[in-house]
Amino acid sequence: MHKKYRYSFPRVCFWVVLLNIVGTGLFLAVLFYVKQPYQAVNLRVFSVPRYLIRVAVSTAFQVLLYYIALNWYYRLLARSVSWKKYFLPTLALMAITLIYYFLYDLTTKKEEFKFSIDISMKIFSYGLSSVFQIFIPLVIAAVTRQLDEKKWQAQNQKVLEQRTFQLEKEKMQADYLFLKAQINPHFLHNTLNFLYSRSLPYSSELSEGILTLSEIMRYSLDKTEDTDGKVMLSKEIEHVHHVLKIQQLRFGNSLQVIFTIRGDPADHRIPPFVLITLVENAFKHGDLLSADNPVRMELDISAEGHLHFFCSNRKKTGPKELSTGIGLDNTRKRLELAYGENYSLYIKDQRELFTVDLIITL
Repeated sequence: MHKKYRYSFPRVCFWVVLLNIVGTGLFLAVLFYVKQPYQAVNLRVFSVPRYLIRVAVSTAFQVLLYYIALNWYYRLLARSVSWKKYFLPTLALMAITLIYYFLYDLTTKKEEFKFSIDISMKIFSYGLSSVFQIFIPLVIAAVTRQLDEKKWQAQNQKVLEQRTFQLEKEKMQADYLFLKAQINPHFLHNTLNFLYSRSLPYSSELSEGILTLSEIMRYSLDKTEDTDGKVMLSKEIEHVHHVLKIQQLRFGNSLQVIFTIRGDPADHRIPPFVLITLVENAFKHGDLLSADNPVRMELDISAEGHLHFFCSNRKKTGPKELSTGIGLDNTRKRLELAYGENYSLYIKDQRELFTVDLIITL
């Protein structure tokens, strides 16, 4: 995590001003109330107001210097750059500090001091002071960066632990729901087989419907998916036929549905319940009784391994079932996970017509 301005200007200003106020107060107290054998300041000509103005100017310079230096060094530390990247910023800050010291010296009245310093000593003294002034923000930035790193690591660890706990909780819930879902379909599947055997002497249509429903339940419970989560395309097509058959039995074989298959589905695999989701969407929202506008479903499997499924249905009039679109969205996500860019799903929702066009490179 990188922050462009880790140290705000008001915060830097507050601490620099506070430290200068404390330092100035201590200096004046020692100057006037503590007798020193070698007093460097001439109290007869020393002007407190002029000294305070110079302190204010010095404080303003330090505020700007520390604000720039702290944030500059912090950004370099955050980027983990090599030591060479610190050379030019440090050199620039030291040059600015030296220039300030010499300008500050020119405005100082010499009669206030009892001794003078030659130019070589000034260069040495001011150079040492500038190094000290740059060293302080560098140390502060380094310490702050270490503390921030520990804080962010602790926060990330906490977030990771929370996510891990949530995932474990969701996994336990999913395992429970899966177990619960398995009990009921198995029970229903066995019950359907029992009803089928009992209904054979009474009604061939009823027994056929029960047997078809039993096959639908069998496919739903089938665990023959491969490592990629796919099943035989022939099984998926068979499941579509069973669903169509049970729907026809429900409506007395009056549904106008045309399902055409071209090509050989053998040796091809597909994620389960992809085609049936598109088919059920047509059954849910389509006009299934119009002979002039039947539901058309076409499945083409080319020898090169391309699957093309097309479904077109006329929308039914009157009250419509509430749809959330979750089924189609979920199908799109599953296709994306399974095929990436090797598929396309086009859905065209017109005023009277609804079409679905699916192309997959198997």
